[in-house]
Amino acid sequence: MPASFLPLCSALFAFALSLVAGPRTIDYLRRLKLGQQIRGDGPKSHLGKAGTPTMGGILMVVTIILAVIVFRPLTHNNVVMLFATIAFGVIGFLDDFIKIVAKRSLGLRAREKLVGQFGVAILVAIYATARVGTDLFLPFSGQTIVLPSLIYIPLTTLVVVGSANAVNLTDGIDGLAAGSTAISAIAMGLIFYFLGNPDLSLFCGAVAGACLGFTWFNAPPAQVFMGDTGALALGAALGTGAVLSKTSLLLPIVGGLFVIVTLSVILQVLYFKLTKGKRLFKMAPLHHHFELLGVPESRITIRFWLVALVFAVLGLYAML
Repeated sequence: MPASFLPLCSALFAFALSLVAGPRTIDYLRRLKLGQQIRGDGPKSHLGKAGTPTMGGILMVVTIILAVIVFRPLTHNNVVMLFATIAFGVIGFLDDFIKIVAKRSLGLRAREKLVGQFGVAILVAIYATARVGTDLFLPFSGQTIVLPSLIYIPLTTLVVVGSANAVNLTDGIDGLAAGSTAISAIAMGLIFYFLGNPDLSLFCGAVAGACLGFTWFNAPPAQVFMGDTGALALGAALGTGAVLSKTSLLLPIVGGLFVIVTLSVILQVLYFKLTKGKRLFKMAPLHHHFELLGVPESRITIRFWLVALVFAVLGLYAML
């Protein structure tokens, strides 16, 4: 089989596997009573979602692993990608588990999550420094820049951690994070392929296929939520792929939607502190602001997908 078809094959395999395994996974999560805990300070429309099976990200992570293993002998890069994806998935799993079992809506404490995330990301950055190099592709220029290790390691660590948490923040309404990540993964997969990283392209194909398959069940009204298990794993996969392909500076363009959502949270917090209690948005992240304005959830999801698509195309153009 031509190597150029492998990313597509991994995507189709992950998509089909998700469709086949999805109903049984949802039923199993429901029987385990792993239902979503709804925060009291969230949109009131979300209260009806309480009890919807969560931790569906387990399905996505397993699907990605199988798709990568089936269609290509593991390279060093793919092993690192799997390591980061699984490790962040485990952190998310613990967070989800505590929310459900301990009935603590915020899950792991922020310090606990960040220690684990930064620990994994630093290992990825150190590997990239030793095996990939410290040069980065400059968007819109076709040139690269070489950074000293003292700058490169912290920067790429932040790329992985930031990407994981940006996707996690975007996972707030039905179908939003899964669909948006699929779009970004397809764009990054194309970039990886054209830059001579077919193994990373195949991995992104698996991520895109798993996300599209999950969206089948997560689209409004959602039958299952991915939870932090899925959101952190997906974001880490995108961030790690960018680091290993030297495209860390391209990722914020391709994933521009995730950047906007994250900035909405940062601006909300800063504005709240500076004005002693006033709010810039009705609620953050940004999609909740539109919910409280009365925009239907499905409309927000589709419009945000379109924004993600625009950024994905812009990212592809920035590679030329």
